[in-house]
Amino acid sequence: MGIPRFIRISLSLWGYAGWLLLVRLRLLRHAESPAQRLSRMLEKLGTTFIKLGQGVGLRRDLLPDEYVEALEGLQDRVAPFPGEIAVREITAALGAPPTELFAEFDEQPMASASIAQVHHARLKDGTDVIVKVRRPDIRRQVAQDIWLLRTAVRGVLLLLPFLRRYHPLDIISEAHEGLLQEMDFVQEARSVQRFREAFRDWKTLNIPAVFESFSTDAVLVQECSGGLRVDDPTIREDGPRLAKNFVDAYLHQFFILGLFHGDPHPGNLFIMDDGRICFHDFGLVGFMDRETRRNLAAFMQAFVRQDADWLLDAYLDLGVLAGDLDEATYRAGLEKLLDDYARLPLKDWSFAVAFVRIIRMGQGRDVRFPRSLLILMRTLFLMETTVRSLDPDFNLLDGLAGQAEPIAKAAMKERSATGKARLGYEAGIVLQEFPNSVGKWLRQVRKQGLEVRLQHHGLKDLERHLDRSSNRLSLALVTLGLYIASALLMQVDSGVRLWGMPLPAVAGFALALWFTLRLAVGISRSGRL
Repeated sequence: MGIPRFIRISLSLWGYAGWLLLVRLRLLRHAESPAQRLSRMLEKLGTTFIKLGQGVGLRRDLLPDEYVEALEGLQDRVAPFPGEIAVREITAALGAPPTELFAEFDEQPMASASIAQVHHARLKDGTDVIVKVRRPDIRRQVAQDIWLLRTAVRGVLLLLPFLRRYHPLDIISEAHEGLLQEMDFVQEARSVQRFREAFRDWKTLNIPAVFESFSTDAVLVQECSGGLRVDDPTIREDGPRLAKNFVDAYLHQFFILGLFHGDPHPGNLFIMDDGRICFHDFGLVGFMDRETRRNLAAFMQAFVRQDADWLLDAYLDLGVLAGDLDEATYRAGLEKLLDDYARLPLKDWSFAVAFVRIIRMGQGRDVRFPRSLLILMRTLFLMETTVRSLDPDFNLLDGLAGQAEPIAKAAMKERSATGKARLGYEAGIVLQEFPNSVGKWLRQVRKQGLEVRLQHHGLKDLERHLDRSSNRLSLALVTLGLYIASALLMQVDSGVRLWGMPLPAVAGFALALWFTLRLAVGISRSGRL
């Protein structure tokens, strides 16, 4: 099966590349855009490529908007697998058939996607639940497709080496890692539990419970909960309240929890009958450590205050890896960006769009972005879209940046309190052990007297080494000063010149060169720097 599949993947890649070349050379008329053509090709290649396409769609730093939209819009048009196979998978994962585990189990799936499908069930205590069952053999299929794809891409890179600048193999590995996480329902269950704990006392949110005793890496059983989709027009009157609650929830995720739901599109957000916002599907979750949270808060505040220098520093502190970053060019671009936003009404300001414009300034340079930032960008886009669908007049500056600073400060204050608690604990231990330590020392004094005997080995050698090192350092500083002074003397219009240069400058350079040679000889004799 591997060879036919490899041939199909290779033909698809080269077919798309050839079609794109003909379109770019205007030798072929086309009804669909290159982004749409790529999306259609990935859908034909199946589950692995659909999910990889969605993962690559995170790379707004590399892809134009039309490609991002096409890849994010990839649909898992996969037919459901038979109910008896779902029963078999549940039995293998949980050790008993659904008829023994549940009071009711519907073999007809409620929904089907490329990784899993969902069935309705009822626990024996009457609780309605959904049972998410991973597709059989999906792990082996994904592993094989990734290996074949890497092999095909290596062949493409041999013929088209200029594509290496985009690091396609690294992008495939990154998307593959995200896909493996999405297929692991144990990790998803842990994420749900963390969110439930974090929002346990919130009256505005609902996170459906996970039943861990019925959940494994291949099966996830969760409380059945739903309502109206967040983009349903019937909830528009309640939009301002919902928008504020939604933003408050994400501020808590960004700056307090450090863990955030990475896929807040309308299909994963429901408004319940009691007005709470219900989150579904925690397969894509982003993580930010304390340092990243502080830098994100700084980025938002710098953006609001229109400070290009601060914005650049915060942007770099967020974790961008740049080998040849031209800060002057970036700063000029940031000033242009801030000037553009200064002309817009405040309600039209977008952190997500601004962030993407900044990262795209680095195209063509050695600039890389951690996966957590890529998920953050996607989340910000979907979040802002959701907020504006709920309340078109919502001021994101007040909602995000206005609260980012106090929330970040509160988080740092909490961290400081933890540090003080640790200091107090360690100091208490020292005070507790101090009498015993003093007692041991006094016993030693009583037995040996107050005479202190010091034994040393090699101190004379160490002393000579320190003298030699300090002498070299002093000579190096004098030499550097001579070079600088001689360079300045080159500007003096002296009457006496040698080899076209002022005589004092020649003398200074000669002396500096002599000192440099002495340093080099001394270091070479010692055998180390």
